[in-house]
Amino acid sequence: MPMPTLFQQTRPVWPQGRQSAVALAFDVDGPTGDAMLDGSLLSNPRYFTQGAYGPWRALPRLLDLLAAYELKATFFVPTWVVLHWTDICARILCEGCEIAYHGHRHEVFIDCSPQEQLEIMERSRAIFQERLGVTPVGFRTPSGDWSEETAALLSAFGVIYSSSMRGDDRPYFHPAQGPGPGLVEIPARWDIDDYTALAYTEEPDFPIGLDRISDYRAVERNWCAEFEGYNREGLCWTTILHPKVCAKPGRLGILEGLFRRIREHGDAVWTVKCQDVAQWWIDRHGAGLEQTP
Repeated sequence: MPMPTLFQQTRPVWPQGRQSAVALAFDVDGPTGDAMLDGSLLSNPRYFTQGAYGPWRALPRLLDLLAAYELKATFFVPTWVVLHWTDICARILCEGCEIAYHGHRHEVFIDCSPQEQLEIMERSRAIFQERLGVTPVGFRTPSGDWSEETAALLSAFGVIYSSSMRGDDRPYFHPAQGPGPGLVEIPARWDIDDYTALAYTEEPDFPIGLDRISDYRAVERNWCAEFEGYNREGLCWTTILHPKVCAKPGRLGILEGLFRRIREHGDAVWTVKCQDVAQWWIDRHGAGLEQTP
């Protein structure tokens, strides 16, 4: 008898014998980020309106499409956006979707001291509670990185999962700093970030060197192929998508093609919010045996 492979030994198990998990996730950054942090955004209407398009026009369109396909998603939202577009952020919750931490002004966490990171989290929690009546349990680092203290800080703060790192295509635990399992990580990948194919800004040049937009049908095929690969191997697929990039009128067809493909698999695919994946992982692997790679 052939020996089982490492993959066969570590293939995840999902509820009710489902083949794979899909946790769609969107970053509603709005007009935040570097230009907000250096103070240039508020004095430049071009910068501001480009970002504001996300919560103002694109997010309602995206929520309509998710509802049409009966899909729930997780939305990582800087709380500066919550302050300025409270009603549409409240609609995220009314649609049965999840809202989670994403900084206040989309800060670069790796450049922040642990105390500064804690202050950002405390400010965000207060705004979520005051404006939306919720206390999120998930976090995605705004800048795609963090310092070595961040995972433990988040866990102590009451966050149960992150979707910030890239090291696997299954959930895993960050090392625990005390009793119980550490922070659950639900890894995402830059190659399915919509900025890599669909974003363009003239000034500032971001992403740097990007001077053309990919063919929409090719993008749809790529995203569907990634989903199919994860589904075939029984993994957990999540996304790094931005309404202001992917939920424009012509691009909505890309998302619709992806959603249709996911739905074609029926109940074989566990389509849930990130918090559901994290809680399942804690309940099933709570001993913390699955450590960071």
